[in-house]
Amino acid sequence: MKPALDRIPQTTYSLQGPLAHYLKGVGDQWLKIAPAANPAMLEMFRDRDRLPRRNMVPWAGEFAGKYLTSAVQILRLTDDPDLKNYIKNFVDKMVRSQAEDGYLGPWPRTSRIANKAPNVGIGGGLTWDTWGHYHAMLGLLLWHEDTRDKKALNCAIGIADLICKKYLGKKRRRLVDSGSTEMNLAVVHSLCLLYHKTKTPSHLEMAQQIVTEFAAEDERGPLAGDYLRTALAGDEFFKIPKPRWESLHPIQGLVELYWLTGEESYRQAFEHIWWSIVKLDRHNNGGFSSGEKAQGNPYHKGAIETCCTVAWIAFSIDMLRLTGNSVVADEIELSTLNSGLGLHSHTGRWVTYNTPMDGVRKASAHDIVFQAREGTPELNCCSVNGPRALGTVSDWALMRCPQGLALNWYGPGTLKTRLSPGIDLELEQSTEYPRRGRIEIKVTPSEPSRFVLKLRIPYWSARTRVALNSRPVKGISPGTYLELERQWQRGDKIVLELDFSLHFWVGEKQSRGKTSIFRGPVLLTYDRRLNSMDPAVLPALDAGAMKGRLLANVDELPTVVVMEYTAPDGRKLKLCDFASAGAAGSPYISWLKVGGVEKAPFGPLNPLRSSRP
Repeated sequence: MKPALDRIPQTTYSLQGPLAHYLKGVGDQWLKIAPAANPAMLEMFRDRDRLPRRNMVPWAGEFAGKYLTSAVQILRLTDDPDLKNYIKNFVDKMVRSQAEDGYLGPWPRTSRIANKAPNVGIGGGLTWDTWGHYHAMLGLLLWHEDTRDKKALNCAIGIADLICKKYLGKKRRRLVDSGSTEMNLAVVHSLCLLYHKTKTPSHLEMAQQIVTEFAAEDERGPLAGDYLRTALAGDEFFKIPKPRWESLHPIQGLVELYWLTGEESYRQAFEHIWWSIVKLDRHNNGGFSSGEKAQGNPYHKGAIETCCTVAWIAFSIDMLRLTGNSVVADEIELSTLNSGLGLHSHTGRWVTYNTPMDGVRKASAHDIVFQAREGTPELNCCSVNGPRALGTVSDWALMRCPQGLALNWYGPGTLKTRLSPGIDLELEQSTEYPRRGRIEIKVTPSEPSRFVLKLRIPYWSARTRVALNSRPVKGISPGTYLELERQWQRGDKIVLELDFSLHFWVGEKQSRGKTSIFRGPVLLTYDRRLNSMDPAVLPALDAGAMKGRLLANVDELPTVVVMEYTAPDGRKLKLCDFASAGAAGSPYISWLKVGGVEKAPFGPLNPLRSSRP
């Protein structure tokens, strides 16, 4: 089985606009600094058997792998030679920290991938050691994919072989018996990714064994999330035994196993879980989870953790690869442009732990400072993981399909890729998107070539206009790909005009009486910094009368979009894009008082529940 859409490894990016600003900041201000500023990221591997032992959080072993994954994916978008050199040096040190038996974690010899250790908390406890090895494998495999670094691949193989040696077959203590299963069973995903490269039977056997362990129980009840059985039974994700966000990573193993084995139940389960989360646990800002788990309520005010949203974006990319459904790409864009950018400081120096729908932005190093340790003052689960929310754009911006290419990313810049052996293609976008809805695309193949170019028509764009070489294109439907097939040649130009009229999500439950306002993919948000009125005295708006004025960004802090609206009482209210709101630490609100618009139901062609007056 093959994905309906997939990443094109040869693609290079020359991005401009807001994303490029964040990418440069993250690279310069964090990725090139973090290992030296937090040297125990790797030192904890080297001194794992020394006394006195380090006292660590159960997931400490994940930091290096998460950092590496983020760095590689950011590098794919920037092609920064300095960053590449930093990553190479990091990988060299990382693989040298691996023990002879394949172990690459921070826990003492007697605790290796046992998922418990004496130096957790007071008196010892459970660890997420296998989870840490999952993230190490993922980062190493991504680096190998781009560089063919055999040391990285061999390191990942060593980890997989160690896991198989300890847990494959009829063992007295199964992996599922080791605790923290929504985390530690995630290696099913990386084992499948590795099997694609090695074809080593034991790696696939271990992955399949873990899937059988999803449904394991003991006298106290379920040991794991029972992901496959519950999904096939139609259960909503928030009702399963393990609805924490980490469960998304072992579930990613199902879609990889579907491609490896063709087992239809894996595909069905994965798709069901994705739709369940979109309907019941994806928030207005594209973030996932409340209080680190699914609650079955997109209005829930629990913390929307950075790691949860990063996992959700990665999960959704697999859904896009699986189905080829453009609505999934719309959802990824929603999450990326709002929460993905918004969880970063505007300099790229830090990320949040919680990026709430209404509230303030706090650096994760402050909000979850309990994770800081000697030698890792800035490290926590989110600080090393957050950049993935941006780096994953490389996975879905431009994808290959059987007929040609699918363009998902809209924004200023140029994408270059290999169309077929000996033929290259350049797609240059001139646009202010997502500030404005007009996008000009120059299509330049190295020689005339016939192929299909799919353009994503977002589900929220009710009236879309497309012209090819100044001739209008017909047959445009929201929530689909517009397929343009022709003999493409140098000088071909597409003009895409998306519907940027406002659309509204009328809230329920905790957001009853409030409404979210969207302009294209952007969630418009009140930021106290941009207004003279405080949050408690905001005026109610009339959806039908919100004509608005697009303002220039003249502030010292960058914003992507600033709109000014006049309320029925005559007061003027400025709303900016969610990602920019709260950049100065000021309070912001995305659920606002808006009248004159009706509630819309959730549906596969309107997962945002948005309507127009």
